Amino acid sequence: MLDHNRTQAALKGLVFIFVLILPLGLAPPSVAAETQEMAGSFIRSLADQAIKSLTQKDTPRDVKIKRFRTLFNDSFAVRSIGRFVLGRSWRKASKEEQTEYLKLFEDLMVVSYVDRFSRYAGDVLVITRTRAENPRNTTVFTKVKTSSTGKPAKVLWRVGSRGKIMKIVDVIVEGVSMSQTLRSEFSSIVRQKGGKVSGLIEELRKKTKSLKASGQ
Repeated sequence: MLDHNRTQAALKGLVFIFVLILPLGLAPPSVAAETQEMAGSFIRSLADQAIKSLTQKDTPRDVKIKRFRTLFNDSFAVRSIGRFVLGRSWRKASKEEQTEYLKLFEDLMVVSYVDRFSRYAGDVLVITRTRAENPRNTTVFTKVKTSSTGKPAKVLWRVGSRGKIMKIVDVIVEGVSMSQTLRSEFSSIVRQKGGKVSGLIEELRKKTKSLKASGQ
């Protein structure tokens, strides 16, 4: 009797979960189409802004960094990405450590990617298609035709939306996820530092300082 009751309870639990999840995974075709169109326009606009503000050869690097920081914060879900990348260690960190980590994470992303974006002068981003993953998340498939190699790179943009507000939650270049890669790297550093977030923070300080000095 006990096993039967447990089985019935488990089945009811599965049905309840299914009822909760089902509406989240489906959206009316008109809503999905509108979201996909908005996500595509969002990425196209971002590419245009990046080219206009970052690819002028006579623009000083510190100016490009300032412009890219604004672009990054406007277009990326910085806090959400930062928390995801830190993984389980986020809850272990103190409030002070969380605050400093997010600041250093933003700095690292800005100084790491400003030069990469700047090198895209003359390159062309082409949107090939969009796909609604659920009502709030869309994948925008693009190809970046690089002027240096002439070979197009496949870049996927994961775009999260809340109403009319859209933010990038991940970038996947040739199958490699930015957020997953950073999560793996940061987890490795935390383990090497005895599980302490303070150890990661110290490494981020060093890395960011080095990147700012070298211009790489």
